[in-house]
Amino acid sequence: MSTSTKATAQGASTIVNEVHLIGRLSGRETRVLPSGAELLSFRVIVDRPARDRGPSGSVRVDTLDCCVWQSRLARRIETWDDGELVEVNGVLRRRFWHSGSGPASRVEGEGRSARRHTSSP
Repeated sequence: MSTSTKATAQGASTIVNEVHLIGRLSGRETRVLPSGAELLSFRVIVDRPARDRGPSGSVRVDTLDCCVWQSRLARRIETWDDGELVEVNGVLRRRFWHSGSGPASRVEGEGRSARRHTSSP
């Protein structure tokens, strides 16, 4: 994941919200929201680098929630298998909604493009 600042031609800074993930696909679920919009939710599981491993050398992972609103992209991702290595590019979003216990929110990666990744991360 990265959020970076890039300089423009005039020298002023522009804040850029970019997410680039390479990891294993997990837990796809399509939901129909109260608005009628369909949302594909899934997780990308990313192994941490060797320097961030546990004391016994165990692999630690980050499990990152992602979503896709574009129906064409969602249909393609739905055909992929859990555990496949994927690459997802998009932005970070914070979604708000009302739950049974009141207002709720979550931060997730909103995928704008995705592909199967052909090599190890």
